[in-house]
Amino acid sequence: MNHQSDIMINEVGLRDGLQGVVQPVTTEQRINIITLLIEAGLRFIQVCSFVNPKKIPQMSKAEQLVKQLPQQDGIKYSSFVLNQIGLERAHSVGIKKIETSLSVSESYSQKNMGLSVKDAQAQIMDIVSSAKKAKMDIRAGLQCVWGCAYEQKPGLMRILKLLENLLKSEVEVICLADSIGAAKPDEIEIVLENIIKTFPEVNIALHLHINKFQRENIKLAVDMGVNQFDTSIGGIGGSPYMQGSKGNIATEETVDLLNTLGIRSGIDLFNLAKASRFLDGIIDSAYFHGKLYKLLSK
Repeated sequence: MNHQSDIMINEVGLRDGLQGVVQPVTTEQRINIITLLIEAGLRFIQVCSFVNPKKIPQMSKAEQLVKQLPQQDGIKYSSFVLNQIGLERAHSVGIKKIETSLSVSESYSQKNMGLSVKDAQAQIMDIVSSAKKAKMDIRAGLQCVWGCAYEQKPGLMRILKLLENLLKSEVEVICLADSIGAAKPDEIEIVLENIIKTFPEVNIALHLHINKFQRENIKLAVDMGVNQFDTSIGGIGGSPYMQGSKGNIATEETVDLLNTLGIRSGIDLFNLAKASRFLDGIIDSAYFHGKLYKLLSK
């Protein structure tokens, strides 16, 4: 498959990136970051998650944030939810697009959701169904596709079976997450090849975490026809419930790679780096795993 002429970058720094951060980031500061992201050309921004604030304090003012989001044509905001309560909260403040996922790993499913994979799957199917009834865009996904900190890498058959069940819900996009940053290019190729062969109609997004193969992983996925990626400003992020989980692939690094491949993302790197720099002034620099944003800042 040839390179896609357009790649969709879904910025997840404000949700996945901030969820494990200790320093408070105010609603006003988040709005400032979102404004900078829009100025940089980002069109898809995951702004928060509607989850238990006792578990993830950074998301305790999700409603307040959504009510203050800058409204501009062509900008699509999304929120992450894990249950029906989260979905109802998102819907009540006018979120039009939600993302949800379940783990391939039993251990991580228990740590993250307090549910077995089977029960989590049933819950996710209900969310997809409710979202569709509410006329919301919905993306569902699988976490720990390329391994987790607590058990062996999942077998291909397990991934395909969970995916088959998810696709019965007629979800629009499936996101595959490498939650611990364990994926190597050949492993990504095997999984994608089998999914594309088994479910040729499936629309795949990738949520990769930082590792030494990240550039090869992205390039390979693009070559195989993937045109949607979750990325995070400055490479912040990682799951608070996954030991050893490093940041997400940095938005700056991803855009830079796409530029070298001659692929349009519509994102200006210098303006993008301003958002990362602004956040770097608020939270501890240790949360940032990307390097490029520092070089781009003036």
